[in-house]
Amino acid sequence: MTVPTLLSVRTPDGRVLAGASFGPADGEPVLFIAGAATGRSMAFGEDLLEALGVRLLTMDRPGMGASDADTGRTLASTVDDYREFVSAALGNADARVPVVANSQGGVFGLGAAAAGWATRLVLVSPADELAHPAIRAMLPAEATGLADLAQQDPAAAAEVLAGFDAEAMEQMVLSGSGPEDRAFYAAPAFLERYRSALAEGFANEGAGYIRDTLIAMRAWNLPFDRIRVPVSVLFGAKDLTHSPDHGEVLASRIPGARRIVFADAGGAFLWTHARAALEAVLDR
Repeated sequence: MTVPTLLSVRTPDGRVLAGASFGPADGEPVLFIAGAATGRSMAFGEDLLEALGVRLLTMDRPGMGASDADTGRTLASTVDDYREFVSAALGNADARVPVVANSQGGVFGLGAAAAGWATRLVLVSPADELAHPAIRAMLPAEATGLADLAQQDPAAAAEVLAGFDAEAMEQMVLSGSGPEDRAFYAAPAFLERYRSALAEGFANEGAGYIRDTLIAMRAWNLPFDRIRVPVSVLFGAKDLTHSPDHGEVLASRIPGARRIVFADAGGAFLWTHARAALEAVLDR
């Protein structure tokens, strides 16, 4: 596992946002927004960063890892925190960067694109908006029950989520994946990183994970029509977990988005096809 350069910035209201930098310090900065319950240790494509000239930036979302909690955190405030982190890390208050967002992190990537400071967005195996009628119609009731509760009674949903921990998340991901993805996730090289990132994700008694998941499960209310940057939606055809239609509905909601489904990939696309994700975000 590559040893990153650790970063720490302070927000205008005095909170600390912790992050990391992978790859050459003078590389083209790319923000990576990791998926559910994973912190700044999660990265991808480290063996490619030097050759491609990429500096990959990651961040513990508020309440995760070493980032201070924000009790009133929302989708919009989290997007603002990502911008504050990137600006401080690059020493440029007006910094605009390309973004790669994975799984449950996709909603924050979309928020960055709608806010106008992401120059390009690549959604890799993004999770769908469960509150969207077209997505709900594709899923069985047991798959939307917690999302319904999050919409109707967030406090009750938070109590359910509080019973979840890093071990349960690991088991859920492995058991819900196809055989090829399961073998990849269970391999020692990946599992070590995943467990480190989950430890960050479930820090502070899982408060940051709970907030993250409530944001993702409830209606996003994002102004998709304001997205004016290039957006790519990348999926593996063997992905059994992230979307019932491999992002078809999601891509149709984003102006000008292109969607590519790779026949030889699954839910672990971000790591098995890291070059494709990096080349997409670099427009190469």
